[in-house]
Amino acid sequence: MDKPTDIFEHVSAPLPMKKAVSELRKKVLHHAASAESASEPHLHTFSVPVSISDPLLWLHGQDTYPKFFWSNREKNDIIAGTGLADRIDYDRTGTNSASFDKLQKAVSEKDPEARYFGGFCFNNEQKQDEQWKAFKSFTFILPLIQLSVINGKPALTCHLILDPEENTTEKYTLLLDAIDAINTSDAPDNTGIPEILSLSFSPDQKQWMETCELVLERFRKGLIGKIILARQTLLEFDHSFSPLLFLLRYPFPESSTYRFYFEPEKNTAFFSFSPERLYRRDCDLLLTEALAGTCSRETMDNGSEEACKQLLNSEKDIREHKFVKDAIARELKPICNVIDMEESVRALQLNRLVHLYTQCSASLKPEKNNDAAVLKTLHPTPAVGGVPKDEALEQIIRLEPFSRGWYAGPVGWISRNSAEFAVGIRSAVGSGNKVYLYSGAGLVKGSDPASEWEEVDHKIADILAITRQNV
Repeated sequence: MDKPTDIFEHVSAPLPMKKAVSELRKKVLHHAASAESASEPHLHTFSVPVSISDPLLWLHGQDTYPKFFWSNREKNDIIAGTGLADRIDYDRTGTNSASFDKLQKAVSEKDPEARYFGGFCFNNEQKQDEQWKAFKSFTFILPLIQLSVINGKPALTCHLILDPEENTTEKYTLLLDAIDAINTSDAPDNTGIPEILSLSFSPDQKQWMETCELVLERFRKGLIGKIILARQTLLEFDHSFSPLLFLLRYPFPESSTYRFYFEPEKNTAFFSFSPERLYRRDCDLLLTEALAGTCSRETMDNGSEEACKQLLNSEKDIREHKFVKDAIARELKPICNVIDMEESVRALQLNRLVHLYTQCSASLKPEKNNDAAVLKTLHPTPAVGGVPKDEALEQIIRLEPFSRGWYAGPVGWISRNSAEFAVGIRSAVGSGNKVYLYSGAGLVKGSDPASEWEEVDHKIADILAITRQNV
């Protein structure tokens, strides 16, 4: 797909959704009547400016799957998508490196303008639990229909890939059917999250304390420098519901988080409110960061100011952050010509928490200017794995009584020349009437197991707060 994408749009005033759908249908019909036969697979993109206030509400009203939602931390790149124009996926146990290579090869053969949205599992060598059965080693999709708000400009878009080996008439018909199926209602949705029947932990607090003591003993013996242990919190509700309600009811819209949602089949979805960028790549320019060290704002009399002060003066948290910062700088050296890691550490303030945060920019070497190289280098970061990386991954599989699935894996989007991935933390997978929440805490020498348990509680508090809202 080296031929440039055909993009069919014209500059006009934003249209109400119903009129935008009608205009989009006209564009596709016009193209179908005049298109020439393709000699190779080719992407056609049709786009109409639209007036809409809430892409999440629009997505909730659609009944085509898969569904996804992406919003970057700056909130100037927001995409809601439904259906499949194209898919790249893989579902076989193996190394993470093999998964990254397979995605890279596939993307290199796609149209350079196409953005594919999706995610990876955290560790593809780990057997996954039942709740992850709908999620493959990785899945990335080009949506059939998408509603985007990029730099404040909303647009309704559809994608069509015509392949000379496929039935062109059938492809147009499928796209037109998808356009006709768009729900154009903008009525507010007052659906609430059902009542929680039970809440349980894996590991429970006693098991957590015992596991942390085993890890601290390994620290004392010098066998490992840092490890992230996670906890699974299971919520059981009184009936099945759409996990998208967690994003719709998220009460902290200004919080500095990525928002990611992927629903491969109805009422089964992974979602994340992540504060952490894995990286952003634009050609050879790479942006990444160290995010480690946590303090709760809610336990401080003066809120965020006191939390920032305590965190920036915490020997344990500064040491934990330094592990991550030094590891990232060290691991980037083989793939980068220039690395500019900030000297100073600053505080990233979220709704309930404050994190230590350091930005890093780098220039990729020509032979490493691809996403597979970057993913192999940065995932998993020491903020979700540990130091040394391979030893920490082995210990995580041995010590955690559940599989991580897509939790803490790279989630986001990828194209030929650019990509952005968040780390899929502060996340959950929902299916039917069950939602599994995931969060972790970084252990280093001197960590207090009871304090780390409380930190994990703080990290899922925003998601739990959503379940207690009255709509």
